[in-house]
Amino acid sequence: MEILDNDLNAEIIGFGALNVDKLYSVENIAGKDEESFIKSKTDTPGGSAANTIIGLSRLGCSTSIIGKIAEDDDGDLIEYNLAINGVYSNNLIYSETGSTGKCLGFVDADGERCLYIDPGVNDEIKIDEINPLNIMRCKIMHYTSFVGDSFKTQIELLEKLSKDTVLSFDPGMLYVQKGFNEIKPILERTDILLINEPELRLLCNNNEASLKELAIGFLDLGIETVVVKQGSKGVFAMNNSTDCFVEAYECDVVDTTGAGDSFNSGFLYSYLNDFDLEKSCKIGNWVASKSIEGFGMDKFPSLKDLRSSFK
Repeated sequence: MEILDNDLNAEIIGFGALNVDKLYSVENIAGKDEESFIKSKTDTPGGSAANTIIGLSRLGCSTSIIGKIAEDDDGDLIEYNLAINGVYSNNLIYSETGSTGKCLGFVDADGERCLYIDPGVNDEIKIDEINPLNIMRCKIMHYTSFVGDSFKTQIELLEKLSKDTVLSFDPGMLYVQKGFNEIKPILERTDILLINEPELRLLCNNNEASLKELAIGFLDLGIETVVVKQGSKGVFAMNNSTDCFVEAYECDVVDTTGAGDSFNSGFLYSYLNDFDLEKSCKIGNWVASKSIEGFGMDKFPSLKDLRSSFK
């Protein structure tokens, strides 16, 4: 794929941790005092924001990502992967010290997983390392989580975003565990909330209410669209004019790592193309179903694949 000119402005910019996913295929995921064994290992560039951004690039969108890498082999792998997938590198930040972030993932025969994060230099991003000229004309800014202090930089950056820039936010369990009040500054600026059901219920401290009732609370906060990912069940979504539930597609599951990120790619692609809420969820589910048929981004669909399935 052609490596794009870094002087151009991206339609969509991600802001989140950049990691190398070191995925171990195991017989079963061991619990406390249990043992299992490793069948194979795969090193794949990842990170939630990066997965979504690369997915969007493959779907024909112009993309960039704000993230930090070190001058090590893992950093080189991440930079190369972004380049060959057509992601602009003008927002990458390079650290002369420290190590690039890593995610150790253990995936069982059913595609289920557990993850351990070593954040490395991800947590050292400062606001003055981000060039405001690079973000002024982006249509969508997509936020995902950090382990540490780069969360504060995300909050600081909100003031520098154009009022016309749509903020998409997938908080993940790391940010949900901070609690509503801690992430409220981001939620109040959010236009599209992408969250899974366990995260939503924990954030709201409510296991009894319907998803619609919980979503209405975030619409009242000013968020325009709330999307609740329910894994193999499908997805519930709601905006101020409609709501829908869309079932997941059947597929041969190899690795569920990044399924939610790939859904985000399909949904945000659809948003950029002014598709309605239900079609956007269908495309998100379809993209996710294709991506989990392989490890990492191996099976992530192209724009040609998408257009052949959705007329």
